[in-house]
Amino acid sequence: VQLQASGGGLVQAGGSLRLSCAASGHSFRSYSMGWFRQAPGKDREYVAHIHLSGSIAYADSVKGRFTISRDNAKKMVYLQMNDLKPEDTAVYYCAGQSSGVRFWDRNAWRYWGQGTEVTVSS
Repeated sequence: VQLQASGGGLVQAGGSLRLSCAASGHSFRSYSMGWFRQAPGKDREYVAHIHLSGSIAYADSVKGRFTISRDNAKKMVYLQMNDLKPEDTAVYYCAGQSSGVRFWDRNAWRYWGQGTEVTVSS
């Protein structure tokens, strides 16, 4: 599966952005999809994922502010980000996997999009 993320930009603290990830290829429904982010000088970290079954989980740092969703018919994954904070500034990557394990571990994800940059000003 090939992935393309979009929707990043510059926003003030407290604002919102919606990231999108378009998937191409077969069997999108068979993949769990996730979002990771990488801030300058830091490792890529887990943000959220939505299992192929529809179950969802979030990193503690974004819980209650971010919402992940998917549209299998359109082969799309979304990340609605509300109440953004300067510490949310990062390049955001969508990812896909079919293994169904270790969702928090970036090494468990096989497919990656190119990233979209989010900058939150204070």
